[in-house]
Amino acid sequence: MKTTLFALLAFLGVFVLAASAADVSGKWSADVPGRDGNTMTQIFDLKTDGGKVTGTVSSPRGDMVILDGKIDDDTITFVTVRNMNGNDVKIMFKGKVEGDTIKFTRKRDGGDFSQEFVAKRSTT
Repeated sequence: MKTTLFALLAFLGVFVLAASAADVSGKWSADVPGRDGNTMTQIFDLKTDGGKVTGTVSSPRGDMVILDGKIDDDTITFVTVRNMNGNDVKIMFKGKVEGDTIKFTRKRDGGDFSQEFVAKRSTT
């Protein structure tokens, strides 16, 4: 009886944690800072399954697969990798979900590069 009760409480705890995560599934659009003060529109196509986030980040430079994606309450984190001149460059994203916006910070792994931008949920 105690084992069954413990298992039920553990299951409910996992369910409550998954249910409390913000719903980020869908498409999001952001004008991301680029070179020389220009911006580049990126589309975030996000899918969630419990606390796991998958999907793609698309820009005029192509699509990148979302790796190691997680959502915990209102915080989303994931990584993308882009090949630049024969080198894989890992970009780490961290965002705070606030309704239909995500305030992102992205950083290059091993570098001093860091940018902030806001993605908005797409209505189309």
